Amino acid sequence: MKYAIVALLLFSQLACTTDTNSYTLSGSADGLEDGSKVIIYSLKDNRTNVIDTLFIKNGSFSGKFPKITEPSMYFMVVSNSSIPYFPESEDLKATIYKDSIQASFVTGNLQNDSYREFAINSRKVTKLRTEISDSYRAAKRANDGDLIKKLQQQNVMITNNEVAFKKNFAKENPNSIFALLLVSEMLNQKQLNAREASNLVANFSPKIGSTDIAKEITATAQNLKNSDVGGQAPAFTAQTPEGGKLSLQDAMGEYTIIDFWASWCGPCRKENPNVVRVYNNYHDKGLNIISVSLDKAGQKDRWIKAIKKDKMDWFHVSNLQFWQDPIARQYGVRSIPATFLLDKNGIIIAKNLRGNALDAKVASLLD
Repeated sequence: MKYAIVALLLFSQLACTTDTNSYTLSGSADGLEDGSKVIIYSLKDNRTNVIDTLFIKNGSFSGKFPKITEPSMYFMVVSNSSIPYFPESEDLKATIYKDSIQASFVTGNLQNDSYREFAINSRKVTKLRTEISDSYRAAKRANDGDLIKKLQQQNVMITNNEVAFKKNFAKENPNSIFALLLVSEMLNQKQLNAREASNLVANFSPKIGSTDIAKEITATAQNLKNSDVGGQAPAFTAQTPEGGKLSLQDAMGEYTIIDFWASWCGPCRKENPNVVRVYNNYHDKGLNIISVSLDKAGQKDRWIKAIKKDKMDWFHVSNLQFWQDPIARQYGVRSIPATFLLDKNGIIIAKNLRGNALDAKVASLLD
């Protein structure tokens, strides 16, 4: 009995000293040489940071890390290829394939299991696209019009199915930070509209929905709603090339074009002669233009030179903040050139018109 009590006391001491504030990441890496590195990165605020470097020995590796309290995405980088994983509080097990790093995976919690399902589907889609691409090139060489049309239809169907899978994945994984990142990516690629993105974010658990990423998606979606056709154009004020301040209200005419561009943007510079022609033809009839430049900090001279060279003789403003420009964010602008056509009350009546389409729309209003 005495020894039983001593053993029980020892067990209690061991239990008290067990590390409950860490988790273990261990893995198998058959075929990789001893000494091969497994570099652990964290992803936060769109920045990656090296957390640790593990070394493979006898086909395996292991490391201990602090438990994660907030939703996080990490990467293992092996042979210059990355393997995403999602740490929480559970121990994780990695399986690395020497000849197929992209097929490697991590298990140990629901986030990693759901991501593995997503990755398997993505590889299937990539394989199908590669097969269609190879067949398409062969059909082009053979000048087989019927097959080309069929392959194009198949490609559209694959894309539609992929988008549907992504939406469903985001909906069915409300506790996954990866699902949230997927919503952000789909919104940026215009695979989701503002309403769909808002609904998906609202479906996430409070822990995921309170992250900065979720708040950013919600703000972007709201800006997209505000800047849609039929909406009131968001007000703004920014610096002019001369150093003064100019507001949208100051630049309003009977009709007004808000033109997002930059001196470094090739498509913008190519479109500028058309915008100049439209302005020259219709300014006297009530058309005004205010251009918002997404030039970078320290490039004010390039911005001003481009205005003069392209003969853009209208209102100009810029915050010189590149893609972080607050006006571009207000209007949900994610690519340039981008245009918004307003009536005299500041209501958006058309957007992203170029070339003859812009000319025809303005002509229908002012001719």
